[in-house]
Amino acid sequence: MDLAQQIKQLEEEIKRTPYNKATEHHVGRLKAKLARLKEELEKEKAKSARQTISIKKEGDATVVLVGFPSVGKSSLLNALTGAKSEVADYDFTTTKPVPGVLEFKHAKIQIIDMPGIVEGAASGKGRGKEVLSAVRIADLIVIVADVFRLDSIEIVKKELYESGIRLDQKPPDVVIKRKDRGGLKISSTVSLSVDTKTIAEILKEYRIHNADVLIKEDITVERLIDALNGNRVYIPSITVVNKIDLADVECDAIKVSAEKGINLELLKEEIYRKLKFIKVYLKPPGERANLDKPMILREGATVADVCRKLHKDFVDNFKYAKVWGRSVKFGGQRVGIEHVLSDNDVLSIYT
Repeated sequence: MDLAQQIKQLEEEIKRTPYNKATEHHVGRLKAKLARLKEELEKEKAKSARQTISIKKEGDATVVLVGFPSVGKSSLLNALTGAKSEVADYDFTTTKPVPGVLEFKHAKIQIIDMPGIVEGAASGKGRGKEVLSAVRIADLIVIVADVFRLDSIEIVKKELYESGIRLDQKPPDVVIKRKDRGGLKISSTVSLSVDTKTIAEILKEYRIHNADVLIKEDITVERLIDALNGNRVYIPSITVVNKIDLADVECDAIKVSAEKGINLELLKEEIYRKLKFIKVYLKPPGERANLDKPMILREGATVADVCRKLHKDFVDNFKYAKVWGRSVKFGGQRVGIEHVLSDNDVLSIYT
């Protein structure tokens, strides 16, 4: 029996098995085995297939527009950035990624119009695997639908999930330290809904028989499997409904019209907020800080990130830095290269 047949058989068994306390660990083990076999199948396909869609990241962050064909992604890119992505009244106008740059509040945000995806994209329909694989490098995903296909939002989210992209989630808070012997020791800092027997079954499915496992969240079976797979990406998202000039709808999304320019400033603000930018002002030693031109970084950035943006030699020749702002206890505090910066900090680097 090949991998595809095993996967189909497992999916059918999971559907047939009622989920309750008595079957919890059995279903958990089946789900773990299913995820592992799917991963093996993807690796097999990757050996024979060649990815033909790639993205080169530029600017301070990269945003991708994902959605069904003909929902107005190209029009939205053009409206936000002034790019020249082809617009037409037929499906699949965009056949390769088309980039543009949105300059907003000193940030240069790369926005990429991706080819449209359809239901079944994660399984390879309509070049979907290539598109979804390229999307994984994004700093932010904007899901675009139009007022006439609101159902496409959940379909796109499902395809992203099936391809290993977790929207608006943090990585599972699980620490696994493998050992040579001693079996499994499972402990947690919170109460767990999933029993330790189920957790042990899932770990063994991934050939983890000796390890210390510390779980710091009330983890689900799916989240534990994500932690074990290790190839998931965790990306924030925004949902946008386009063409609201043609019809009004109730939805939990930002409603825009790329054609008429409705709510585009609101969308820009939300993109900027979701990317969690911070501004850092550079102060050359012995000079005043340049408060007119901040460096744009992402939340959690360190002095090392600033050095790398300036020139690679700054990292190699770094001695120390001085910081004024919220990230230090007093103005002009001396810090090291791994110091984490805050919004509106002023920074001097000594080499």
